[in-house]
Amino acid sequence: MVADEVAATLADGRAVVALESTIISHGLPSPQNVETALDCAAHVRASGAVPATVAVIDGSLRVGLSVDEIERLGSGEAEKASLRDLGYLLAEGRTGSTTVAATMFASHRAGIRVFATGGIGGVHRGDGQDISADLTALATTPVAVVCAGVKAVLDLPRTVEALETLGVPVVGQKTGVMPEFWTRGGDLPVSVRSDRPTTTAGILHAHWGCGLPSGVVVANPIPVTDEADPQTIADAIAGGLAAADAAGVHGRDVTPFLLAHIGQTTRGASLAANVALVKHNAAVAAEIAAALAALPTLGVGRN
Repeated sequence: MVADEVAATLADGRAVVALESTIISHGLPSPQNVETALDCAAHVRASGAVPATVAVIDGSLRVGLSVDEIERLGSGEAEKASLRDLGYLLAEGRTGSTTVAATMFASHRAGIRVFATGGIGGVHRGDGQDISADLTALATTPVAVVCAGVKAVLDLPRTVEALETLGVPVVGQKTGVMPEFWTRGGDLPVSVRSDRPTTTAGILHAHWGCGLPSGVVVANPIPVTDEADPQTIADAIAGGLAAADAAGVHGRDVTPFLLAHIGQTTRGASLAANVALVKHNAAVAAEIAAALAALPTLGVGRN
């Protein structure tokens, strides 16, 4: 179900930015989770677009949530919802917060082209067999994901290589390297650099206009003033991975475990950086969405 304001905005050809909800229930602690979600929506509006937070509420896939619904997700009752979980949640009338992959799916169904999040999933460290559904969603779903790169707890070089293999462009927003979530990045190159939202919108328009079916990663680095210390983050990640292994944490539970561990180890520095980068991504996504909305329609609607 698409919220009335979101549906009306899309019908008028104006800019909408989708926002994922896993950050509310699993990514940030209370009360920062709800506060950040509401702040992201406000940043989207201030930058010229309408926000549409995505989640499953009582068995209904919703695009555009009320403040009460966002607060409900922040209370801890929501399950983590990736693509494989949607059918179960819908059939059983459950409530779930959508991951990047599930949010991309809902965005595309609603006709939303631009989506803002913190960081995308990818190839986990280790043997490389644990791979996020975010990558297959990016390969098959024509939505732009504005993010601070790949979550730094993952295997970044393998993830960048996987994106290339899947034909997913990585547009560096004012950067030539892949951001590394809490930090601005090292030496992993992006596909192309774009210094303006209008340039990025033009790339998206041409990418989909020629018939390419994939999504696009818009890699938007954390602002310099909010960047965490790279060595501190590297040490915290190493300690978190060892702690997760010792505790027997595997699969989808690894990332939230690591985020919590890293937050404690860095005495809140990683949390402050996380909040800052998510808000920045929301604002930049709105600028790109507004520029994209000003271009001629691609003639691709809901399906």
